[in-house]
Amino acid sequence: MEVTFLGTGSMVPTIERNHSATFLSYKNHGILFDCGEGTQRQLRIAKLKSTKITKILISHWHGDHVLGLPGLLQTMATSSYTGTLELYGPKGSKAFLKKMMSSFMVEAKIKVKVNDVVKGVFFENDEFILEALPTKHSAPGLAFSFIEKDKRKINLTYLKKFGLEKNPILKKLQKGEDIVWEGKKIKADKATILIKGKKVTYIIDTKSFDDLVKLASNSDLLICEATLADEFKERAIRCFHMTSSQAASIAKKSNVKKLILTHFSQRYKSVSELKEEAKKTFKNVDTAKDFMIVKV
Repeated sequence: MEVTFLGTGSMVPTIERNHSATFLSYKNHGILFDCGEGTQRQLRIAKLKSTKITKILISHWHGDHVLGLPGLLQTMATSSYTGTLELYGPKGSKAFLKKMMSSFMVEAKIKVKVNDVVKGVFFENDEFILEALPTKHSAPGLAFSFIEKDKRKINLTYLKKFGLEKNPILKKLQKGEDIVWEGKKIKADKATILIKGKKVTYIIDTKSFDDLVKLASNSDLLICEATLADEFKERAIRCFHMTSSQAASIAKKSNVKKLILTHFSQRYKSVSELKEEAKKTFKNVDTAKDFMIVKV
């Protein structure tokens, strides 16, 4: 699993920081969190193919998080994208995308399935779960968690005692089911090694509140906005944003392994101040920059 930061600025981009966009690569899945203006160009610079995107998760419909959608969708169409792109966002997303795409002539199109998300688990397959939580911002919004499912690796050394190595029945053990082989019961917890799944949580454009801690609980990586430093805490609250220390507090309370701050105000040429503030509360913290890659 790999996370690439494509845009780490806030409402106004800077020379160094583009509008919000973060790409998570997992096996044959490509999940794009937000799609600010210029995202398709950021993908090219990062050498990530737009055709690898399978899902787009929209936190909210403010321009700095969605204005890259029309161009990206057109590029995907002209790049022979053959699948059905799944787009998930807060209530009203279907209408917003329809209005956006009807405002100009579009010749090349791809299949896009838009899903309005309310709360909780909104996608699940054999490999991972996607979960959402409504945020507290000036527009309806969502925070997201990507949760990889636990896997069981066959303990071949243990199974050799039973003369069992390659057999379709091993699939039951991998599902956590006990089996009977040649009259002997084999327990899944002894015949397999549990590999804990990874969790990545994405929180952006919201005031701090308790339920964010529950969403981020035990994440391997928490990507969280830190638009302003602590000296502007009151302003952050008025604008429905967070400071670096508030982000760090969520990380600490939710027992995450690593915190990466993002969505920085244009006022900061250097974000070292925000990093140092956060480290007073939570040690394992870093600040995102455009094209930064993190392996989870």
